[in-house]
Amino acid sequence: MIENFLFFDNFSSSRWLIFLPISPSYSLSLSLSRSRPRYSVVRAVMSFRGTNASSGMGVAEHSKTTYLELQRKKVHRYVIFKIDEKKKEVVVEKTGGPAESYEDFTSSLPENDCRYAVYDFDFVTSENCQKSKIFFIAWSPSVSRIRPKMLYATSKDRFRRELEGIHYEIQATDPTEMDLEVLRERAN
Repeated sequence: MIENFLFFDNFSSSRWLIFLPISPSYSLSLSLSRSRPRYSVVRAVMSFRGTNASSGMGVAEHSKTTYLELQRKKVHRYVIFKIDEKKKEVVVEKTGGPAESYEDFTSSLPENDCRYAVYDFDFVTSENCQKSKIFFIAWSPSVSRIRPKMLYATSKDRFRRELEGIHYEIQATDPTEMDLEVLRERAN
C-alpha cells in the first residue's frame, strides 16, 4: 500500500500528475490523461535521488553510425531503435530504404510495444524548394505495458542527446499523434 504520494490536478488541462516515493532513493512520476479511455499513462518517469544517477540506457555504436548514415548520406528513410535489456543499450531494430514510404514506416512500429524512431521527412515548401527535416519519434502506445513505458521514458533524453541534428521531436501514444499531416504541420 502506498501511503505517501502527491497529487496535482491541473483544471486547465486534461492531465493529472502523481508523484509516488518508492524508496528513499527512487520516486515515480506519472502523468495521466483524462481524455483517453481508462486514464491512460501519458508519461511515466522513474527518478533517482542521488549523486551517481545513470541517465538511462547506453547507446550502441551501430545505432549512432546508422543515424549518421540517415542524416548525412541519406542511405535510410527511417531507423527504428529498441532497448536491448540484456545489453543495457539502445540498438537498431530496423532500417527503411530511401524509397520506402511513411506508411511503410508506421506499419513497422509494433502495435503494443515502445520504440524510438528517426524519420527523414522530405517536403516541398510554398516557395517550391525541396527540403528535408529529421523527426525523432518516441513511440509509446497506450496499450503497451507500464515497465517498457517507464524504461523508454527514462532513457529517451540520453539517447536523444546522442543524435545531433534532430529538427523536431514527437511523443506518440497512438498513430493519430504521428500522422503524416502532423509532420507536415511541424515542418512548415
